[in-house]
Amino acid sequence: MYDSVLVPTDGSDHAVRVARHALGLARWFDATVHVISVVDVSAAGGVFDAGGASPAFVERLEDDAAAAIERIESMADGDRVRSAVLKGSPAPTILEYADENDVDLIAMGTHGRTGVSRYVTGSVTERVVRQSDVPVMTARVTERSEWAGGYDDVLLPTDGSEPAAAAVDHALAIATRADATVHVVSVVDVTTVAGRPSLMAPNDLLAQFESDAETAVETAAAAVRDAGLDVVTHVRKEIPSQGLLEYVDAHDIDLVTMGTHGRTGIDRVLLGSTTERFVRHAPVPVLAVGPDADGDDRSGA
Repeated sequence: MYDSVLVPTDGSDHAVRVARHALGLARWFDATVHVISVVDVSAAGGVFDAGGASPAFVERLEDDAAAAIERIESMADGDRVRSAVLKGSPAPTILEYADENDVDLIAMGTHGRTGVSRYVTGSVTERVVRQSDVPVMTARVTERSEWAGGYDDVLLPTDGSEPAAAAVDHALAIATRADATVHVVSVVDVTTVAGRPSLMAPNDLLAQFESDAETAVETAAAAVRDAGLDVVTHVRKEIPSQGLLEYVDAHDIDLVTMGTHGRTGIDRVLLGSTTERFVRHAPVPVLAVGPDADGDDRSGA
C-alpha cells in the first residue's frame, strides 16, 4: 500500500508528532521515508526586504531547515530515510516533490511555526490535503495524538460516494496491520433537510437520507468483514464534523480515515469542507484520502 512516505517538517512539535505516526507506518509497510523542509525565502523576507534576502539570512534559514530534518531523522532508528532542504512556496513544492518521487503518503502537522522561522503552517497543510493525489495524514499536538505503537480503533466515515469509498482500502490496510476494530459511520446532516426546498416532505427526505446512509455503512462494513476485521456500524443525525468529533471522543478512536470530497446538495453529507473542518479540530490523527487515491496507483496492498 505504501512504498514511499513523505514527511515535510518545519521543526515544530506538530510536525514531529505526525512524523512518529509516519515512521510507524513506514515500518509496517517497509516504506522509504522522505523528510524535507521547505525554505520560503520570499515569505521570510516579507515586505521589508525589498532588496532581497541576504546570503547570511538564507543560510540561517537553510540551517534551521536542516536541523528540523535531523530531528526527524534521529527518530528513524536506521530506517530507510532520504532528506532534502528545498526552496520555494511550501504547498506546491511539497506536492511537486511527492509527484516526482512517487510518494504514496504525505504526513504533516496541521499547525506549525510562522513568521521568519518556519513555514509549514496549518493553511499549507490544508492546501496540500485539498490538492494532493495521494493520502495525507495530519496530526495536532494533543493528549491523544501521540504514537503509541499502533491503533486499536479506526474510524471510517462514509457517505456512499466514490471519494469515501477510496478511503476504505487505506483504512483496511492500516487496520489489518494494527489488528484494529473499524468503526464505519455515516452522518445524516439534518440541516440540509430543513434548509433546502424539495417536493418531498422533510420527514420523507430524512427517512430517505437515513436509508441511503445505512446502505453506505453496510457496503463499507461488508468490506471490513471480508478483510477479517471487527466492525462497528452507526448512523448519526447531526452536523457532520460535529457528529464525527463527538464519535471520536465517545468511542476512543485512535485514527480517522476519510475522503476529502463527497457528494453535495441534499444527497450526501461528507463534503470536502467537512474534512477540512474535522482536520483542524480532530484530537487524533486523520488520514485524508482524495478521490484519485484508490490505493492501487503505485503498489499493491
